[in-house]
Order: sequence, then C-alpha cells, then structure tokens
Amino acid sequence: MTRPASSERLTLALCQINPWVGDLSGNLERLRAARAEAARLGAELVLASELALTGYPPEDLVLRDSFMAQAREVVATLAADTADGGPGVIVGVPWRSEAGGRHNAALLLDNGAIAGMVFKHHLPNYGVFDEKRVFDPGPKPAPLIFRGWRLGVMICEDMWFPDVAAALVTGGAEILLVPNGSPFDLEKTEARLDHARARVSESGLPLVYVNQVCGQDELVFDGASFVMGGDGALRMTVAPWREAVSPVVFTRKDGRVDTPAQPIPPPPPVAADIYQAMVLGLRDYVTKNGFPGVILGLSGGIDSALSAAVAVDALGAERVWCVMMPSPYTSAESLEDAAACARLLGTRLDTIDIGPAMAAFGGMLEPHFAGRAADITEENLQSRARGLTLMALSNKFGPMVLSTGNKSEMSVGYATLYGDMCGGYSVLKDVYKTAVFAVSRWRNASRPEGALGPDGPVMPERVITKAPSAELRPDQKDEDSLPPYVDLDRVLHLLIEEQRGIAAATAESGLPRPLVERVWTLLQRAEYKRRQAPPGVKISALAFGRDRRYPITHAYGG
Repeated sequence: MTRPASSERLTLALCQINPWVGDLSGNLERLRAARAEAARLGAELVLASELALTGYPPEDLVLRDSFMAQAREVVATLAADTADGGPGVIVGVPWRSEAGGRHNAALLLDNGAIAGMVFKHHLPNYGVFDEKRVFDPGPKPAPLIFRGWRLGVMICEDMWFPDVAAALVTGGAEILLVPNGSPFDLEKTEARLDHARARVSESGLPLVYVNQVCGQDELVFDGASFVMGGDGALRMTVAPWREAVSPVVFTRKDGRVDTPAQPIPPPPPVAADIYQAMVLGLRDYVTKNGFPGVILGLSGGIDSALSAAVAVDALGAERVWCVMMPSPYTSAESLEDAAACARLLGTRLDTIDIGPAMAAFGGMLEPHFAGRAADITEENLQSRARGLTLMALSNKFGPMVLSTGNKSEMSVGYATLYGDMCGGYSVLKDVYKTAVFAVSRWRNASRPEGALGPDGPVMPERVITKAPSAELRPDQKDEDSLPPYVDLDRVLHLLIEEQRGIAAATAESGLPRPLVERVWTLLQRAEYKRRQAPPGVKISALAFGRDRRYPITHAYGG
C-alpha cells in the first residue's frame, strides 16, 4: 500500500502508455497495470495521458451516447480501485457536464471517488485536429487539491496558451501537470519544449508533461514525456517510442517546489525518429486491426527494401511475406538485390512472373490499341498486374498489402492508381525520397531498440547507391521523368510544408522557375490520386490527408 503524500513531498508517476481507441475495458486494464507499477515504485499519484481511458483521438465516437455512458462506467470502476489506499489517478476521459456539455476532461480519482475534474479550455481545430467538432470548451480551470498539494492541470492544447496557466497560478497551483495526446512530427519536439518553457517562465512553477505512445491510423505518438523545473531546465525525460512508468519526486521547501535533476540523454538523430515512427505506426495499425501480417512487392529498389525492413522490425520476419514480380524489363541486378534483402531480413520471398499477365492484357487490348505506339499505358498495366497479384494473395491468405511509395512520388503523381498504390497502409507516404536514402543508411548501421529484425545491414549497399528506377521500360531511370530528387524534394518541401508560392519557392530554392512551375503543376494534378491512396504514417509537419486538404478541382496557379 502506498503511503499518502506528505505536506512536503509528492511522488508522481508519469504513465506513458499505449491506449487503444475504443477499447475501454482494455485501456482500464492498461491503466490498472500502470497504477500497480507506480505503487510498487512508491508513487502517490499517477498522471496518464489525454483521454487515456478511451484512446486519443476518439473522433466521432464521442458523439455516441452509448460510448459516453460506457466511458463513465469505466471511470467509476477505476475510481473504486483508488479506495485501496494506493495512488490517486489523474486520467483523461470524454465527459458530460451537469449542464449537458461534452468535454475533453481530466479527472482526479482518489479514495474511491472522483475528487475533482477539469475540462479542456482550448480546443484545437487545425492540422490533424478537429476537436471543436465533438467537444465543448470548458472554463479556465482551478487547481485540483490532492493530499495537501494544489495541482494545475492543463490538458494538451491548454499548455500552448498563457491564459490557462495564469488562471491556475492565480488559484494557487504549485505544479503544472499536462496530460497530452500530441502526435509526432519532425518539428514537434522543440515546439513542445518551447511552449513548456514559456509557461514555466510565466508561472515560475515546475511542469510535468505526459504523452501517449502509440499508432492511431495515420497518426503516431512518440511519448517523449518530460519534467521541467521552475527555472525552465529539464529535470527528467522519458525515453520516446516505448511505454514506461517513471516516478519523479517533488519537494516543497520555503514555498517553492522542485525535483532533483536526472541525466538527460542526447536526442536521437532525425533518421532514428523517422524510422521509429514508421515502425510503431505500422505495428499498431496491423496489430490493432487484426491483420496476421503484411505482404509487399520486393522489387530490389530502395523503397520496397526500406518498407520490408520496417515491417520486419515492427512485426517480426514470420509476419512479413515478400513477393518479387519480375517483368521482361526487370534486371538481373534487381532480382539479386531483392533476394539479398529477403535473406538479410529472414523473410519469405516468392517470385511470381507477371509476363503472362502482360501478354494476356496485351492480347486482349491489341484490337483496340491497333495503330497506337506503346506508352505509359503499357507501363501502368505492369504496375496494375503487380497490384492485382498482391491483392489476390492478400484476399486468399489474409495479410495486409503494404504499399511502398514515398512522399516525393505521391506528391507529383509518379505512382499508378490500382497498381503500386494498392495497399492497406504505407509507411513511406510522408517520407521524401532523399530521406528514404538517409533512413536506409541509418538502419543499415543501427538497430533501434525494440526492433524485431536483425542486427547489421537490412539491405545491400547497392540498393542504396544505384539509380532509382521503376523498370517499366528498357533502361528506365526515375530522372528520365522527374528532376533529381535532391532538387525535387527541396521544391516540394517549399511548396507543401512551407506553403510557398511559385515565385517564393523559386527564389528560396535557387532553381529555375520552369522547374518549380512544373513541380507545382504535377503536385496539383496528382491530388485525385492522393485521395485514393492508402493511409500512412504522418512524419512531417504537413502530411497529405488529415493535414493538407486541397480541392481536386481548382484553377489556382501558384
């Protein structure tokens, strides 16, 4: 049994867990296990992430009365657990107020009951967020009183504005607690720290930030919870990309609250974060949706090689099925490289020649194509024959088809609808081609913690160094149709993430205006394809899909 917090000392456990949206009973058990571990570590209070009892984001599930009623029942069960004298719990849950509003709430559970609650005041309605659709804003909160401590709870977005923290300080808060459902992107870490420092600077109070760690459709959450002292310096960080229950001890002395500093490890390299995001996003998507594994086309190129490596690290080699589907244009080098990738990863590799399918389609369409030269139509038939093959195997045996296209291709439409775009999920959807090279080099030199794949290289060096090619016609190279990827990705980043116009992108990139205009045109024309693409892991600050919602039909010229 945990002792009650003293008037001068509070041990708080940061619970960085992996909730499952809609799995209320399962999330209850996850929180119970975290609370038991927190008790073992001597904690008096558990701080869980935003909406941890329902999973985040629940989206329109909270519009269902039955869902809200079940959430309330689960809260009652967890509250009853706290009658055992163990740790209290601050947990997130959607909640109906007495006035009938539907709120994103954080509840304090202690001594077998609900001891207090706060409602989220600032509801985000930008990027991937749409909380104003389903929640009502709450008033600026007052501190929650827990065993002699005044705790200022700011739910996620409330940390990004000064007014909530100011109200909590006015109410006498001693510590700021921030339960989060903050999706990962490459710019998010510094943004979180900047906003936390701003609130600490304004208030002079220490701050505890707890984030979930999970994949949820296109979103992935990295955890990366932390504690910041009242001087704005980090006191503790929780390792990203894995679950953890981490205690921190606060002491009150001469009217100030602080905690001793712990060693702060250096941040991981960018390539490591990208890779971990892809692994976690794929693992949770496949596992939580009940797929037995994945199947993908392994071409001998870098995109499929990296996708296969991510799949093996996420799921284990036994749940990854690779298929080489050569055509008459497939090089011996590609056959060798695909076999080498499968061998390094330990996956099953089957070879299915699409030559007969090409011949069948050619014969079937010949009378209608008479008098017309071969062009991109025949190239697309090859891609669609491969997509059809993978989908047939998926239907027959159950694994989900993993698409292997990258963001550069998806941006400019260098992908075939119902061909290489076939699939249930895409780990590279928000990763530019230049980043694909960097991440592949990183994975060949490093094995991330928790990976189920092998130590050492996961693809031959030749896969990384050879010129990219779709191999849909003799001696084809990607740069026959596209600018060099280093130029293409620079322009795309300016047009997409930076939202620059053609003139500004030309000036900032230093590239010729006709090239920038061409990329802009390709980007706009490919919107209809992207609407039909599978979901994929959000990596950048502005991913296709939930982040970037452009009309298919428009005449804006850039």
